[in-house]
Amino acid sequence: MQNRQVDHYASFEQIYTYAPIGMAIMSVDGVWLKVNPAFCRMLDYTEHDLTALSSQDMTPSAYHQAEKEGIRSLLNGDFPVYELDKPYYRRDGSTVFVSLHLTLVAGHNDHSPSYILCHVQDISRREAAERRLEEIEEVYTLISEHALDIISYSAPDGIIRYCSPSVRELLGYEPEDIVGKNNLDLYHPQDLEKIMTNSSADNALFTYRVLHKDGHYIWLETTTKIIRDEQGQILKILGIGRDITERKKNEDKLAEAQRIAALGSWDWDVVNNEVTMTDQVWRILNLEPGKFPDDRLALIHPDDREHFTNQMMEGKKKEYFRTDFRNLQPDGSIKYLSMRVSVSFDESGNAIWMNGVTQDVSESKIVEMKLQESIERYTSLKKYNHDAVLSLNLEGNIINTNVMAEKLTGYSIQQMVGRNIAAFIGADKLGHILSSSIDDTTAEQHINAFIHKAGHSVEVLTTIAPIIINQQNRGYYIIAKDITDQKRLMIAKEAAENTNKAKSEFLAMMSHEIRTPMNGVIGMTDLLLESTSLDAVQREYIQIISKSGSTLLSIINDILDFSKIESGRAELQEEPFNILECLNETLGILHPKAQEKNLTIHTLVRNSLPELVIGDSDRLKQILMNLVGNAIKFTEQGSIDVSIERLPDHDRHAVLQFKVKDTGIGIAKENISHLFEPFYRVDDFMTRKTEGTGLGLAISKKLVTLLGGDIRVEPTDGQGSLFAFTVHFPEVAQPSSIQKYEPEAEANRPETAQEALKILIAEDNKVNQFVLQKMLESQGHQTWIAENGREVIQMAADEHYDIIFMDVQMPVMNGLEATKLIRKTLPSEQRPFIIAVTANALKGDQEKCLAAGMDAYMSKPVKTSVIIELIKEARRQKIMP
Repeated sequence: MQNRQVDHYASFEQIYTYAPIGMAIMSVDGVWLKVNPAFCRMLDYTEHDLTALSSQDMTPSAYHQAEKEGIRSLLNGDFPVYELDKPYYRRDGSTVFVSLHLTLVAGHNDHSPSYILCHVQDISRREAAERRLEEIEEVYTLISEHALDIISYSAPDGIIRYCSPSVRELLGYEPEDIVGKNNLDLYHPQDLEKIMTNSSADNALFTYRVLHKDGHYIWLETTTKIIRDEQGQILKILGIGRDITERKKNEDKLAEAQRIAALGSWDWDVVNNEVTMTDQVWRILNLEPGKFPDDRLALIHPDDREHFTNQMMEGKKKEYFRTDFRNLQPDGSIKYLSMRVSVSFDESGNAIWMNGVTQDVSESKIVEMKLQESIERYTSLKKYNHDAVLSLNLEGNIINTNVMAEKLTGYSIQQMVGRNIAAFIGADKLGHILSSSIDDTTAEQHINAFIHKAGHSVEVLTTIAPIIINQQNRGYYIIAKDITDQKRLMIAKEAAENTNKAKSEFLAMMSHEIRTPMNGVIGMTDLLLESTSLDAVQREYIQIISKSGSTLLSIINDILDFSKIESGRAELQEEPFNILECLNETLGILHPKAQEKNLTIHTLVRNSLPELVIGDSDRLKQILMNLVGNAIKFTEQGSIDVSIERLPDHDRHAVLQFKVKDTGIGIAKENISHLFEPFYRVDDFMTRKTEGTGLGLAISKKLVTLLGGDIRVEPTDGQGSLFAFTVHFPEVAQPSSIQKYEPEAEANRPETAQEALKILIAEDNKVNQFVLQKMLESQGHQTWIAENGREVIQMAADEHYDIIFMDVQMPVMNGLEATKLIRKTLPSEQRPFIIAVTANALKGDQEKCLAAGMDAYMSKPVKTSVIIELIKEARRQKIMP
């Protein structure tokens, strides 16, 4: 019996020692008591090392609790074997995943301890494989669940067994709508046969249309894979389909583009001499598909046949070649064709196959021939150009130039060709051409002079243009204009402009300085005539003074108008107005002068006029005033005829022609060419009978030009003169209702003492103070005087005034600043009505005054009638008594 136990023990030792899996004896505390060699090899430790450690020493902490619970279950007798998959640390720090089988071995008696028998099997490969499988399944699930393509598989009978969720995005169906069905009704009827034929083909790729849930068809491209069993029977058919609707559209567009581009492809089996061509090639050749002429060279123009044959023979030795030729059409016409060919060779280097495309390039060929013609014309243009033209390569070396470059530099063309442009413009300027001229259009500004052979510099105006060939920069053109003479002209022009500006400023200043004393002259004569009892002689004297003052003021106005127009500061207003009203207002002003000379004024409208046009009515009145005024001035008896005619419209403008004819002294032919020159007078200065500056017609001509027309003198039958001018005005399509202000009866009441207003006169000139004060007091108003802007502000703060006549130019503080402060500091109910009074009559002065907060505007010299109208306006706006 004892021998048998010894044999068993020896057998166990052999199994333990030579077992291919790890075995260990472990105390119930988890300490290894004995380990076999397989376990040592598994962890790369010696038995001595391992028996000094516990199982938990070699295990990640996450597995400690599970192992303790397993040992406790064994000790409690819950189950005979406990299995656990866990990792162990190896000597090098890596881990090995093992399957651990724990079995409790009880002691022989109560005094011998129990221990745990451990069977340890390396399952790293299995674990890795399982994890790999899980990863593959996860990836497959991710792909299947998130792929944009539709992934499906079906049974051999065509029933769909699986469909990915992407069908929802592509076709609008839920996967459950597809699974379990054959779905043949979803395919386009024209594609059904193709689908039925190819559906069971292995690795087939075909396209077809599928009905979207909303009713339209989309194109799918599907690849199929047949899954078979070991006997070759079909188990399932895997299909991966993607939406190619856009690609299909693009392909259709490409096919259409090829048709439009007259481009087709062909193949030539050189060995068997068989040619296949697409329909487009047959269309290009204008032949019925498959029907070549007996002699294929008959398709080639006779003059190109030899060259074409040689090209094809030589092409058999190349991988790629191109040839162009003329094609003879069946009707005898000619097409220009371009052929690109790719050649395939056998192992001996013999051509066995050719693939090519043929394109009808007739249109581009014609363009090319025209381009060649343009090049030839350009050559002539460069040769005979008035500017120096130099062509450069990318290094700045001169390739070619022209005769004008010889004159600019002093070198011959032969001497310049091959030299670098830096020799003529300086090395520092070369970089601007080579690096910046394509993207920076200002680079040419750096080249402002050429160095002449004699050593001096010639000022030039330069243009740099890149030479672009096949979308690549091949060089540059430099076009240089000698501006020596132009520079002199520019200096002279600037001097003239400065002189003209100085003249305009001087005239404006003199106008201001003259208007101020003229205010006293005209104002006082106005007061004398209206408020003083005069005998006939005194009244005549005063009227002569008043008339002379008005004449002087008219001269000043003419000079000022001319200076504004000459300096370019004349601006046009754009407002709707009625042509006939404008004419009637003008003639109403001039009618008294005509009556003084017993002249009659006739008006004639030849065509229907637009009710309203948009433009500057004041400028039109000024032209009519000058022309009709001249007609009255130079006519002693008879009449003046004024006519308006609407000419055929263009550009949505009303074109109006005015004519002013008189029966006066007429104009000599030799004087007509000078009529519209400034300061020109027909009558001699020493013998003239009429007054004036000689600026009226010059101003009229410039104003007519501003209004888009022209003015001329026309011949007349008999005595007198005839002036005609045209103007252009945009017509108002829908006439707006222009309401004229009709003053109420109460507003037209004569001024009475009970309606006297408190008026502050802001004026620093004593004479102007006196004139304004007397004019206002003669109307029964109370007046106060302020001599500068600060006094105005102080007085307006201390006392309420109904009106302030505010001079714009005053010492200490001007009228504009004073007005702004009054508007800012006084409550609205205490603000007076402020009237600007200025000796300036320049464009924009009125706008500046109104912008500063003034309510009305008048220019000097001041007249009683104007003051009365302004006071009425103040009553209306301020609701004064």
